[in-house]
Amino acid sequence: MSWLENLLFNPDSIAHIVLLYSSVIACGVMLGKLKIFGVSLGVTFILFVGILLGHFGFTGNREILNFVQDFGLILFVFCIGLQVGPSFFSSFKKGGVTMNLIATGVILLNIVAMLGLWLVLFDPCDLPMLVGVLCGAVTNTPGLGAANEALSQMGYTGPDIANGYACAYPLGVVGIIGATILLRHLCRVNLKNEEEELKQEEEANPHIKPHLMHVEVHNEALNGKSLMEVKEFLNREFVCSRILQHGHVSIPTRDTIFHAGDQLFIVCAEDDAEAIIAFIGRKIQVDWEKQDVPMVSRRILVTQPKMNGKALGQLHFSSIYGVNVTRVNRSGMDLFASRNLKLQVGDRLMVVGPQDAVERVAHKMGNSLKRLDHPNIVTIFVGVFLGILFGSLPIAIPGMPTPIKLGLAGGPLIVAILIARFGYKLKLVTYTTMSANLMLREIGLALFLASVGIKAGANFVNTVVEGDGLLYVGCGFLITVLPILIMGLVARLKYKLNYFTLMGLIAGSTTDPPALAYANQTAGNDAPAVGYTTVYPLAMFLRILTAQVIILVLCG
Repeated sequence: MSWLENLLFNPDSIAHIVLLYSSVIACGVMLGKLKIFGVSLGVTFILFVGILLGHFGFTGNREILNFVQDFGLILFVFCIGLQVGPSFFSSFKKGGVTMNLIATGVILLNIVAMLGLWLVLFDPCDLPMLVGVLCGAVTNTPGLGAANEALSQMGYTGPDIANGYACAYPLGVVGIIGATILLRHLCRVNLKNEEEELKQEEEANPHIKPHLMHVEVHNEALNGKSLMEVKEFLNREFVCSRILQHGHVSIPTRDTIFHAGDQLFIVCAEDDAEAIIAFIGRKIQVDWEKQDVPMVSRRILVTQPKMNGKALGQLHFSSIYGVNVTRVNRSGMDLFASRNLKLQVGDRLMVVGPQDAVERVAHKMGNSLKRLDHPNIVTIFVGVFLGILFGSLPIAIPGMPTPIKLGLAGGPLIVAILIARFGYKLKLVTYTTMSANLMLREIGLALFLASVGIKAGANFVNTVVEGDGLLYVGCGFLITVLPILIMGLVARLKYKLNYFTLMGLIAGSTTDPPALAYANQTAGNDAPAVGYTTVYPLAMFLRILTAQVIILVLCG
């Protein structure tokens, strides 16, 4: 039976290490699906299974564990950057600034609470463990990875900070949801009133989304004027996708001349609809299918890499192909097809025109769903390469004995955000299906958590159970709850933020999916998701960066 003993206990055996990782990840994922009072720990349970097996002596080669841990962290953080990159800069637009400031306040207060507890209750050498507690208290695994990587740069040999993370994480999940509920009672929130307030806001401020309508030209001043002249007079963006003149249907171009009685099919931003009707003429009903020249409308998928980053106005759809693009669907959201809108691989164009012309446009755009099924491996590994180079650059700060490096977490994260947002300018196709991104991200996270758990398991009992474990739990709970309550009251009382949006903001500032799931279930509308997605990119970036900075600045 020596083969079995070698398989189970030989740390230098590749089969042993693969078996160990497979067991830890499989058991952790299955146990993570268990819910207690409706709350589950998800894939983070992998960490606890790894600690358990590590405690009982199931360990692997230390160098291999370190490699797998760092590679998993890079993969996980880079995929997060690709996901949040497109919305990272747009989240600072009007309305998002206030919410991002509140989320930043939560993050800073988390750090202040951690530092205060460290100064009052702990020795100076305990700071790394308190950083682990901080990451667990706000349920931020990438921050733990960044802190671990920063400690390795400094040659840290103390207790594994994953133990502090493991102590604080369970109550962190519960504390975030509990603080959200407590805010509701402190502010005496009436959920029905909040829902009614949201509806009134939506009616008063309609979203900039496509609006379709049929209009008949009644304004005599438009007789003999071209479509381009009408747009200049009106000073509003709109697309006229079809025109009925003298019983004949055609696709209008910028030089098409309008006459009284012409019937138009117009797509515009919802906010501009009333102004266009008042200027051109009244709304009517038209059955375009019964006209002499049949027109088709079809969604066309942009899969041709050379279309990446091109503005719609550059492609001259109406003058060259005789078709019009009325709207663009990107990541499930319909966008108005303005001339300045830049296309990205993965966009879906709504194209209207004669059948043969639409087919020509489809061929030019690619329109190959199969092509999108293949992830852009080149972009991913070029980004990882650049991220590691960027993360390895020493940044000298006056007054610090050693330069700071962003490391294997910060470097790939920043490069991924920049590539996702501006990659088309370098002809890099950054489109990756959500399922592919999620798969790579989850694999990276699972490998990282399993590695950290196995390494921490050997000393877990000595460090936590026989040491300051209960103190870590209590400190983690305070780090979780107090900043949420303080900034939640500020957001509610000073900025009058809707409670449903605030729930999503809190979940986003702590990058906590279980809290978002609870918010969605309570609200029954999209407000929590809007709050979450508005602050999530900046919050994730700051969580990773601040964990490293605390280690490099204070521990140094």
